[in-house]
Amino acid sequence: MKENKIKIAVNGGVGFGAKLNAKQLITLAKYLGEEEELELTVFQQLYIEVEEHQLEETVKELEGVGLKCYPVGNFVKSLRTCNFCKGAVEEGMPTATKLNDLIAGKPVPSTLRVAYTGCPIACGEPLINDIGVIKRKNTFELYLGGKAKGIDAKTGLLFKENLSEKELLESVQKVISLYEKNGKKREVFSKFLDRYGIDNLKEQIVIE
Repeated sequence: MKENKIKIAVNGGVGFGAKLNAKQLITLAKYLGEEEELELTVFQQLYIEVEEHQLEETVKELEGVGLKCYPVGNFVKSLRTCNFCKGAVEEGMPTATKLNDLIAGKPVPSTLRVAYTGCPIACGEPLINDIGVIKRKNTFELYLGGKAKGIDAKTGLLFKENLSEKELLESVQKVISLYEKNGKKREVFSKFLDRYGIDNLKEQIVIE
């Protein structure tokens, strides 16, 4: 009986650009046939398929060389980021890393895309993703409901501004939690916002 294969998403985590070292590439190559290709997504992830019984062992090996592994499907995607061109601290890489660790891989009604950028130039495209974060000096802006494709493509709406790091992390987690609990099966985030109401969402997200 042929065993099922499971697709997993892999990347180098949050850092200065989407970079992998030689050891990581060699490790990934072990799970590819000679004719297989790596699929690189716009969310700076590589997709590989592994046998179901090898999943735990594979994830452990990949994480052992510094790679991050995430589930594929109706989950929160790993954070899409800019290249942090002005530096880790100035553009908020520690905050981006914390945010990624808190939300990536959480189950949701439909794939949820979250993007972060360290300055208003917005290289990480936060305004055309489901949830977007822009760092402005020492505070953060949170945008919701962006959509990059289709005839209904649109930029996200400013949901909260002048947030501290703590307020940002709490706000994003609460938005995702409300979507998880109240979104319909396979309901994309932008349609959930239209149905649920951004004002209704705002009333329920109180930061202590």
